[in-house]
Amino acid sequence: MQSAKQALIIPNGTCKQKAFVIFGGDTSERQVSLMSGTNVWLNLQGFDDLDVTPCLLAPSNGYSSHNEDFSESSRDVWTLPYSLVLRHTTEEVHAACFEAIEPERVEITSRLRNQVMKELERALSKQDWFAGFDITDEQPIKYSLQQWIDYVKEAKAVVFIAVHGGIGEDGTIQSLLESAGVPYTGPGPIASRTCMDKVATSLAVDHLASYGIHTIPKDVRAREELLKSSLVDIWNDLKAKLQTETVCVKPARDGCSTGVARLRCPEDLEVYANALRGTLPRLPANCLSKAHGVIEMPVPPPESLIFEPFIETDEIIISNKSWNDSTRHLVWKGENEWLEVTVGVVGKRGEMHSLNPSITVKESGDILSLEEKFQGGTGINLTPPPATIMSEDALQKCKSCIEMTANTLGLEGFSRIDAFVNVHSGEVPLSISLIYLCSYKAKKRLV
Repeated sequence: MQSAKQALIIPNGTCKQKAFVIFGGDTSERQVSLMSGTNVWLNLQGFDDLDVTPCLLAPSNGYSSHNEDFSESSRDVWTLPYSLVLRHTTEEVHAACFEAIEPERVEITSRLRNQVMKELERALSKQDWFAGFDITDEQPIKYSLQQWIDYVKEAKAVVFIAVHGGIGEDGTIQSLLESAGVPYTGPGPIASRTCMDKVATSLAVDHLASYGIHTIPKDVRAREELLKSSLVDIWNDLKAKLQTETVCVKPARDGCSTGVARLRCPEDLEVYANALRGTLPRLPANCLSKAHGVIEMPVPPPESLIFEPFIETDEIIISNKSWNDSTRHLVWKGENEWLEVTVGVVGKRGEMHSLNPSITVKESGDILSLEEKFQGGTGINLTPPPATIMSEDALQKCKSCIEMTANTLGLEGFSRIDAFVNVHSGEVPLSISLIYLCSYKAKKRLV
């Protein structure tokens, strides 16, 4: 993987390094992936020594890796012209690709382009400085994933992986690229595969407790058990095993806030189980016993789910002191000793460096939404946590724990670790919903 990092360092005076940014897919995080990839692509274009191409990983048309007739390498990837990237959703980008290659559309576009060029050339030819021009009509091009990798290899390019969840994070794309000898950003296949599996991640760092790195107690249940067994019995069993009154449920293999919910009673568990049974794409706001925002659900539903004690954190609020005071103030009760943090890590494998932890101010509910985590303008990030909340000693201890975690998991390049941190000791009980994913805001800073 060192070749991937070295390929991004281009000496002055040499030809441009080609880079392909891939995003999209069909997971519940595909829209966030579109924003991530678009932002990375736009920022990388600011480097004169890079030639950057945006690429869409198309939806798998209902197939999944569980289908015997489906091969991930046959997934479609589109290289995109500038105009097609700037859409609101991956579905809109995908539809625009097909529309752009329709013969009638191509004919009309070509005719209008030639007309505009002739009119401009006629008007500008009278100017001494005019030396001619050409308006290119770039078209999206469709490849299978394997064909796209072959094309990238022939171009001697680097791949920037901005696909969130699914094959972008479970080691699949990483394995295909590595087999072809194509350099790419982020951790390798083994680390990606481990970090995509929350149970495997916990087992990998379980021996680090003496260093202040702890894993939260877990109870793993099959989806079928929730759909067929008594939910009241399951609820009582969870409370007894986890020694908790409220439970956090999450898919065993998925990323970020997808499918993560706080359950307070058997009725909440029933609502969640019904969502799995009905393959709902999301839980509507306020459908559980306490007010909450929309909860995106994984589609298809996960085979296994993890139940953990819910860790209470005090709300951090940015507010005005009074109605006529424009100064913003930080309000934190400090009754609880835990903070939920997101930490970026960068570096070589075994030598990862922790950036300052960042806390995101929740706007509603108990679980940070995908929007609050990743979309600019929808959440307030405090980096590092203010000294009034977390001491410098605790901050440094937290960063040390994060670095040890990253090195133990074999991370490299850049990644993101989610965890809880004790504001007094800096010890880190990991509740890692996802390691490999890096938000588009973090990517903007790092690139």
